[in-house]
Amino acid sequence: MSESLGRLNVSRETMERLKHYESLLLKWNPKINLVSKATLNDIWERHILDSAQVFQLGAETTTNWLDIGSGGGFPGMVLAILSKEHSPDRQIALVESDQRKCAFLRTVARETDCKVQVYAERIEKLPPQNANVLTARALADLTKLLEFADLHLAPKGTCLFQKGASWEKELQAAQDSWRFEYEAIKSETSDEAVILRINGIEHV
Repeated sequence: MSESLGRLNVSRETMERLKHYESLLLKWNPKINLVSKATLNDIWERHILDSAQVFQLGAETTTNWLDIGSGGGFPGMVLAILSKEHSPDRQIALVESDQRKCAFLRTVARETDCKVQVYAERIEKLPPQNANVLTARALADLTKLLEFADLHLAPKGTCLFQKGASWEKELQAAQDSWRFEYEAIKSETSDEAVILRINGIEHV
């Protein structure tokens, strides 16, 4: 883990919050399956660092972020912990329909003293959020994510979607229904993965 920690240029206090988050995740995971059991021995690389790279891509946006389908809090809770140090005025909201996972997210927020709004709601039922940045990880295919973005993203907002090996197929399929500008940014934690930075979404 020491090599992974060195790549996160954060204060000791932020690192302690991330470690506490990890300990809560390990405690709760057997009960509510927050992340795959196969990834528990590699939480830092597979989940925390993977989420932190999204923070870096949106670092200039100081206003409201919306993380949809937050699950165990990736990337949303990592974004909140990093924002506490680097952008304390940023508003971050997490959307998760599973009540037990929401209880976990609220526990992490409380015990790490992070300012987070947790919505226990289905994404499509939530009133439009007008988010400046919208993030999602392992939630749905790109076509569906763009439907959510059309509802919740501010007119000049940006999407940061973490995608795996099939991202090019998803991109082609989405272009049948949507017009948008995109940039595929290579993931720092997986050779096959990218982060899609998407703007200017319009329905075809």
